[in-house]
Amino acid sequence: MNLRLLSALFVLAFLAAVPARADIATTAEHGILVDYDSGQVLWAKDAFSPMPPASMSKLMTLELLFQRLKDGRVKLTDTFPVSERAWSTQGSKMFVEIHGNIPVEALIRGIIVDSGNDACMVVAEGIGGTMEGFVAMMNRRAKELGLKQAHFVNPDGLPDPPGQLMSTLDLATLARHIIQTYPQYYRYFSEQDFTWHNIHQHNRDTVLQKIPGADGLKTGHTDAAGYGITTSAVQNGRRLILVLNGLRYPDLEKTDSAHQDWVAGQRRGDEAARILGLAFREFRRYTLFKPGDVVGQAEVFAGGQSMVPLTVKEPVNITLQVDSRPNMKVAIRYNAPLRAPLEQGQPVATLVISAPDFPGMSVPLVAAQPVDGIGFFGRIAIGIKALFGGA
Repeated sequence: MNLRLLSALFVLAFLAAVPARADIATTAEHGILVDYDSGQVLWAKDAFSPMPPASMSKLMTLELLFQRLKDGRVKLTDTFPVSERAWSTQGSKMFVEIHGNIPVEALIRGIIVDSGNDACMVVAEGIGGTMEGFVAMMNRRAKELGLKQAHFVNPDGLPDPPGQLMSTLDLATLARHIIQTYPQYYRYFSEQDFTWHNIHQHNRDTVLQKIPGADGLKTGHTDAAGYGITTSAVQNGRRLILVLNGLRYPDLEKTDSAHQDWVAGQRRGDEAARILGLAFREFRRYTLFKPGDVVGQAEVFAGGQSMVPLTVKEPVNITLQVDSRPNMKVAIRYNAPLRAPLEQGQPVATLVISAPDFPGMSVPLVAAQPVDGIGFFGRIAIGIKALFGGA
């Protein structure tokens, strides 16, 4: 390896032939699979385009409510009043009573389990004063969370008024944020039924019953969006997040709506469970380097030593398909030589990881130890050496 090049290359490569890799195919128009721990995208299908998220946009309504529960502005035992506007909201319902006062905890269950549009409106008016005020809060919060394609016009995902948009990446990002930030409230997503005023409803997320470790999050359906789901599961200490949207079942169009929704919901759950099962089998997490591990060496100019070892500040973990691991490559890139003095922990290079069917990853590398400069007379010596043709 020639460290005098402008960039240094350190390759871990294996000569085994590349076997056939897992093929994640789906009829969903949009999809994304994300490793929860790293946020790494493992698979994507038109994942970055804006689309109607239907009731999956209720996750944003819940995020704003969870935020206020966490910081104490709202308590689970608080009640929100039911306006005529909230009571008359159409679509899926919790069946709130007009002019009633609903406990916040019941509203959470009504939104998650029943997908209650009326419950969303109660929360929106309870937090934002008006639905319009709450929608403005949703859009501000979406920007804070880095949801690039998100635009909200209501708290529930109904198609009227039009214009409610998110990408599957937005939904995966939001789901990951909710799981990380609100673990004390995430448990509600795994509840499979809820009864309010003697009306018993089942959670539309059938993945909860179809794959071990499934524990949330939210389904959605409108004619424009098709059938969608944002779901997550944990197996053997690994959590994955999957979002699908635009699943369509034209063979069910001539059946009555209740039967169509039930069958389509089962098929949607089957598809999500199938992809999660495949992902848990075919993807594994690998630890490449830990802090203190010497990843490579870099050349130093005008230093008390000619080379400096490089390391990482955080563990370097990647999740990729098992069949991609044998052809993984790791490269160190930096402008050589580095100029002394260098401080221990100073970022000086980049670790670039690539593999088949892997989107790639870049990780900062730091100096594992300090390197002092050689001083005035040392620099004179270097100048004289260079003048007479030395290195």
